[in-house]
Amino acid sequence: MHALFEPSLVNDAFGDPGLYVDFRDERRALLFDLGDISRLLPRQLMRLSHVFVTHAHLDHFCGFDHLLRVILGRKAGIVIFGGPNFLEQIEHKLRAYTWNVVHRYEVELVVDAREIGVGGGVRRALFSSRRQFAREAGPSFERSDDVVHDEATFRVRGRFVDHDIPCVAYLIEEKARIAVAKDGLATLGVSAGAWLRELKHAVLTGAPDDAPIQVLWRDRDGEHAMIRQVGELRHLILAVIPGRRIGYVTDLRYTESNAEILSQLMHDVDLLFIESVFLDEDKAHGLRKNHLTARQAGLIARRIGARAVVPFHFSPRYEGRSAALIAEVQAAWSGTSGLAGQGPD
Repeated sequence: MHALFEPSLVNDAFGDPGLYVDFRDERRALLFDLGDISRLLPRQLMRLSHVFVTHAHLDHFCGFDHLLRVILGRKAGIVIFGGPNFLEQIEHKLRAYTWNVVHRYEVELVVDAREIGVGGGVRRALFSSRRQFAREAGPSFERSDDVVHDEATFRVRGRFVDHDIPCVAYLIEEKARIAVAKDGLATLGVSAGAWLRELKHAVLTGAPDDAPIQVLWRDRDGEHAMIRQVGELRHLILAVIPGRRIGYVTDLRYTESNAEILSQLMHDVDLLFIESVFLDEDKAHGLRKNHLTARQAGLIARRIGARAVVPFHFSPRYEGRSAALIAEVQAAWSGTSGLAGQGPD
C-alpha cells in the first residue's frame, strides 16, 4: 500500500532548503521553507494548502514573493506558519508592494499567517487582496502541546531548536494508514472502487459504526450497489496500521539541548531530512555558523532512531565533494565511524 504523501527536496543538496510534500490521492501539497522555489512548477505551487517556515533567514523565506506572484488572482487562500515576529515579517513583505488594482481581481487571495511563540503562545492575522493586504486580526489559532496543525488524516508538530535564534524543527505524521484485505472483498462478494476511499475516510475520521456506506462496484454481470455499515466493513476488509512520520530539521547548532529536543519530537522517525552543512574537519567553522556537520547530523539521526536519513543544505565550499558529506552522515548514523557514542559538547 502507498503512503498518504510523498516528500521530496525542492532543490539539490547545495541549494536552498525546502521540502515539498505531495499528497498522492488529493490535489494538494505542503511546503516546508520558502527559499528559492523556482524549481517548483506553477501547478505545484497551486497545490499548496499550507507552508511551514523554520525561520526567516533569506534562504528560507525569500521565495514568499515568488509564491505570491504565482497564486495571486488564481488561488483563494494559503496558510503560512512561522516563528517569533512572523506576522510582522509577512506584513512588511506585503506592504513593500503597491496594491492599487489587486482588489479588482476576480479571485480573492487570503494569506492566513500563523505565528508560533517560543513560550507556547500563538498569534494569527489575515491579509486579503480585497483590502490591499491590510493586516486584520484572524480567528483564534489553537495549539496543543507541539501540534501546530491538525487534520483528520495527518498532523504537523513543531519544536524550537537553537540556531542563535529560535528555529522550528517540524514533524509531519500520518495518523494511521489503511490496508485493504483482498480476501475480505472476496468474502463480501464485491470489488474495489471509489467507495473504498469513502470508507477509509470514515474510519480515519472516527465515523460511528452504524454510519452507512454505499458500496458500488462493477463486474462481468454489470453494475451493483448495496448499503453496509462502517463497522461491518471495517472489521471485514480493513486493517489500520501506524502512519509514516517524516522529520524536517535545518539550521541548528550541535548541543545537548537541541539533540534532546529532536529526540523527543522525532523518536523512531521513519524518514529524516536533516541539514549536513560542513564536514566534521570543519566543525569549528560550523560552530561559529551555528550549523551541523555531516557527522553531527548522523549522530542525531542515530540518537533519535531514524529509519532513513536524507542529508541536505551542503555548504557550497564542498561542491564536487557531496559523496564525502553523505558518507560522513551514513557512518555516524550507522555507528561505523567509531565515534557514534560521542554526544554534543
